[in-house]
Amino acid sequence: MLSQIKDLAANLAPRLIEIRRHLHSHPELSGQEYQTAAYVAGVLSSCGLQVQELVGKTGVVGELPGIGEDARLLAVRTDMDALPIQERTGLEFASRQIGLMHACGHDVHTTVGLGTAMILAQLGIPLPGTVRFLFQPAEETAQGASWMIRDGVMQGVTAIFSVHVFPTIAAGSVGIRYGALTAAADDLEITVIGESGHGARPHEAIDAIWIASQVVTNLQQAISRTQNPLRPVVLTIGQIQGGRAPNVIADQVRMTGTVRSLHPETSAALPAWIEQIVANVCQTYGAKYELHYRRGVPSVQNDLHLTQLVEAAASEAWGSDRVQILLEPSLGAEDFSLYLDHAPGTMFRLGVAFDDKPNYPLHHPQFHVDEKCIVTGVVTMAYAIYKYWQTKN
Repeated sequence: MLSQIKDLAANLAPRLIEIRRHLHSHPELSGQEYQTAAYVAGVLSSCGLQVQELVGKTGVVGELPGIGEDARLLAVRTDMDALPIQERTGLEFASRQIGLMHACGHDVHTTVGLGTAMILAQLGIPLPGTVRFLFQPAEETAQGASWMIRDGVMQGVTAIFSVHVFPTIAAGSVGIRYGALTAAADDLEITVIGESGHGARPHEAIDAIWIASQVVTNLQQAISRTQNPLRPVVLTIGQIQGGRAPNVIADQVRMTGTVRSLHPETSAALPAWIEQIVANVCQTYGAKYELHYRRGVPSVQNDLHLTQLVEAAASEAWGSDRVQILLEPSLGAEDFSLYLDHAPGTMFRLGVAFDDKPNYPLHHPQFHVDEKCIVTGVVTMAYAIYKYWQTKN
């Protein structure tokens, strides 16, 4: 079966590159993936899949029915949205949309999903159970997964696979991570409320700017002294606003930021820990505060057995020397984690780096991929799906 999958992928390679370049040239923002969704639906329909559009607002679902011997239902999730970045790659198929770019590789993800569906539809031997392909909008805003789930895409699903490009791994290789793959990402808003006064008489006022600076400093210092260094926490205040004139002591400062963590227990404790520090600083200097902590997406926790399955599939397909076991997680976030509340799953990393050209990080205006990664991703995903049906219920 592996040789058949690889042969089909090799034959489809020119078409897959054509698909990827079309998607790359026509990026769409989160929640606005109308043309992308229509294109995806057309490809899936041409392969004979059962297609449902407008799922999760602009998402697409394609089902490849099995022969019914196995009641399990396997899902494959890929994302479709682009970023508000002006592309500077100089490619012939660069973005035609001013200020928009597939700088996170979602054009590759979508192509891998489509290519996997195309191969499985052409195998000639029906799988024992159904494969459901989820083409998700709005991953970059961490909204699309919840939209799709609300529309019922996880009903009956017993396992789910996904993939994400990785610019520090060479194209032709894959990365496997056991356990935590990405971080929980939460939003933080703090308003420090003081009392205004003349800049020459600070003792008659409560300086919200100075107190806000103490809040930021205390939060950063407290992480290194009170949080377990083996369970990392990253707190970044990315925006701060306050003050109306250079000689007027500010009475209010608003700060917003992001909080990242890997372990569920740590994540659960962070809101109370942050508020205690903010409250103590403000009380010390006579200020008041308002704090809003909004839960974002949780950490992606890869299932042990499904991750072992993907590792085995990749090793058989490409050799163990082209499979990297990733020792460290990412503190980036992924709303793929929301699907894992409904079924076990795993996400593997797809190497996209060139051997002989500069490799730029994700979200960079010059981010580009070595397109041989597409066949690697498609074969790995398709063969992992095949092997899933060879495992016992």
